[in-house]
Amino acid sequence: MLKHYYKLILSFILILNAISLSAQELNCSVKVNAQQVQGTDRRVFETLEKAIYEFMNNTRWTNDVFKVEERIECSLFINVTDRPSVDDFKATIQIQSRRPIYNSSYNSTILNYFDNDFQFKYIEYQPIEFSISTFTSNLASVLAYYAYIIIALDYDTYSQEGGTKYYQMAQQIVNNAQNTVETGWKAFESDRNRYWYVENMLTQTFTPLRICLYRYHRKGLDTMLENQDEARKEILEALKLIRSIHAIKPASFNVQLFFNSKADEIVNIFSVAYSDVKSQVITLMTEIDPGNLAKYQKLNQMR
Repeated sequence: MLKHYYKLILSFILILNAISLSAQELNCSVKVNAQQVQGTDRRVFETLEKAIYEFMNNTRWTNDVFKVEERIECSLFINVTDRPSVDDFKATIQIQSRRPIYNSSYNSTILNYFDNDFQFKYIEYQPIEFSISTFTSNLASVLAYYAYIIIALDYDTYSQEGGTKYYQMAQQIVNNAQNTVETGWKAFESDRNRYWYVENMLTQTFTPLRICLYRYHRKGLDTMLENQDEARKEILEALKLIRSIHAIKPASFNVQLFFNSKADEIVNIFSVAYSDVKSQVITLMTEIDPGNLAKYQKLNQMR
């Protein structure tokens, strides 16, 4: 009897340990800035920041089990520009996410995006409620959309097209928001909004970008410690995949977002490469990312 009792206690302790070692998917820092909004109680922005932090970090976004150290590092910077009424807010939101590189202390930026279409209602101390099957509020929908985009991109870097399920979840949020008055959700509003980003990522045209994400990170950056020359070769081959997208949709929204996150990193990766490799990189980037050409041309000055 006593032995059975001790077994029960041990099992209980093991369950508690398992729970304590598991975590939600995101480790998201949140900052709400409202310096542009005058003559209003500042406390509401503090409670908004706390509510968003808890929503992003305490919501279970997937059915996968994450350890604390496996959480996806990301951040939201929300700049409130106007408060037309007590519960109405206009803002911009910057979304960033990062991925650790194997056997290093380096974190690679995966997403760095400014979304200017962010209007929402918020009543102080009211919890942010979200449902994948229905539109509850613009605040919840925008936050959940980016949570799934962050997760989808992260999964794409670890396995080829591994984030499909989570792009589909983001697309479901877009579909639910088609009747809302807030902007950023509809195809006709812009070719560079939430609708088109996830729509593109789920089309065959943009499959090369998703394969690039996998090869660039898992086959390239993660193997840098083993063989730097081979890793750079893999990264260059990954970047070449984007040529097919550029041929069909030059200066596409998704590709530009990729290079907004990666241009400086690409320069750093190839700064010590052989001259012929640098020339290949500059030629390729002149073709597929001319907006950052000045950065890539610096490779000619690096020895």
